[in-house]
Amino acid sequence: MALASALKLHSFPPGGTAVIVGAKGGIGAALVDQLTADTNFSEVIGSSRSGPDALDITDEADVVRTAAQLRQSEIRLIIIATGLLQGQGIAPEKSWRDINADALAQSIAVNTIGPALLLKHFLPLLPRTGKSVCAVLSARVGSIEDNKLGGWYSYRAAKAALNQIMRTAAVELARSRPDAICVSLHPGTVATLLSAPFMKSGLDLQSPEIAACRLLTVINDLGPQQNGGFFDHLGEAIAF
Repeated sequence: MALASALKLHSFPPGGTAVIVGAKGGIGAALVDQLTADTNFSEVIGSSRSGPDALDITDEADVVRTAAQLRQSEIRLIIIATGLLQGQGIAPEKSWRDINADALAQSIAVNTIGPALLLKHFLPLLPRTGKSVCAVLSARVGSIEDNKLGGWYSYRAAKAALNQIMRTAAVELARSRPDAICVSLHPGTVATLLSAPFMKSGLDLQSPEIAACRLLTVINDLGPQQNGGFFDHLGEAIAF
């Protein structure tokens, strides 16, 4: 697959702004780099949890402040590249015996509630006409139908809830912006800090650059008929 500078998101009206939330993560940073090289967009804005304009997606006041800063831009692409799989006191559960209320609540706060708040305040910024996309990085383990192995209770539940929120937002979005598209995307297994402890041989391990290129290719190919969908990094539909 062609990389970075060769990729152009030609299906979007030219001159718009792309917004990446989670811009300092492995995939988020690669998305910023590739979109910056794409001359179809006049502006690429990245936000993250650190820096002078830090954005805590679980703090609605922070989300409101960031949305206000974006109001004068023509937002054509929003990618929410945030997520929490492990951290202090948090690890994917192997059994129901490992379920912890605080860990479950934190996973849902970051993986579900945060993106929901972004949708609440960012989707109204999308233009009324012309292609625009809001995509969130979900995970295949959030598919209820695909769950054959069990485990990972908190992460699975949070991503499944996220997919439902995205699907519901897509229905509402279509009423006022028929050209807009709201989707969940599974980026595959990517060599980042989030997935490092869980990598094993035999996986299709991608660099962040490859993952970003694949995701942007999928986004470029999306049309209104895919609004509300759940797709992997190769564009294949995933069952909810």
